[in-house]
Amino acid sequence: MPVTLEKVRKNCAKARQRMAQARAEHWAFGAFNIDDEPTLRSICAAAKAQNAPVMVEVSLGEANDIGHDVIRDMVDRFKREYGIEMYINLDHSPSVADAKRGIDAGYEFIHIDISQANHDATDDEIVAATREIVEYAKFTGALVEAEPHYFGGSSSLFKEAFDYEEIKKTFSTPEGTKAFVDATGIDTFAAAVGNLHVPKKLDLELLQRIRDAVDCNISLHGGSGTPGHYFESAVKIGVTKININSDLRAAYRNALDKSLHENPDEIAVAKLIMKDVAPAVQAVVEEKLRSFNSAGKAVI
Repeated sequence: MPVTLEKVRKNCAKARQRMAQARAEHWAFGAFNIDDEPTLRSICAAAKAQNAPVMVEVSLGEANDIGHDVIRDMVDRFKREYGIEMYINLDHSPSVADAKRGIDAGYEFIHIDISQANHDATDDEIVAATREIVEYAKFTGALVEAEPHYFGGSSSLFKEAFDYEEIKKTFSTPEGTKAFVDATGIDTFAAAVGNLHVPKKLDLELLQRIRDAVDCNISLHGGSGTPGHYFESAVKIGVTKININSDLRAAYRNALDKSLHENPDEIAVAKLIMKDVAPAVQAVVEEKLRSFNSAGKAVI
């Protein structure tokens, strides 16, 4: 059922208020990627079990595969079915046009990242595109997230070695963060403080200086594979959104492989997914919600 503009604006207003509340109370929204309905159900079941607010997110590829309207409808339907607090984020939208489609579909959160498609995008191009989405989002009240450079990374498991000292040269800086936030007017800044590469080693002192430099929300991408103590410290500093993708996909794949091996004659794979895979994904989500200090924080 199509969502009305009035409902979208109400959802966005609540999302904005809740992000401010998360910062004040030192907890963070878990932003979990969905690939299919069982993954979404696992996230919903975890949110219900932990009485925690959650954010589900889709990349452009996932949105194209499933459909913006279908995603909006599924989330609204499952919110009612499970009785939970849940929002949608369009993650790493690579163009202005794609970000606008997410806003038009009624998503509460939009991440505009044109350097995802064009790694050589100039600072001026990134700022201009981000400002355009900030202005466009005012129609619904959607919160806009961005960063001033290409992050890198993917949904595949990393096996390459990284030079941490070289990686540190790509970290966000308090000065650069403030300049970008001031130039664009974004609601959420996606900080790079060691969260985007493996092994995960977050520079919490730098994160604190970034927090002190700006008054907007701060998110952490690349949350998968990060030791939980970093999350606990990050939310105390004031991070209010943490992205988790690969940890869910690894749990899904590992549980499915195990179930297929143990049930070689079962050809109705959907049965195995609901019996064995969904609980494994749910367990990962629940563990993250506790690390983010969001358990017990839902407002229905």
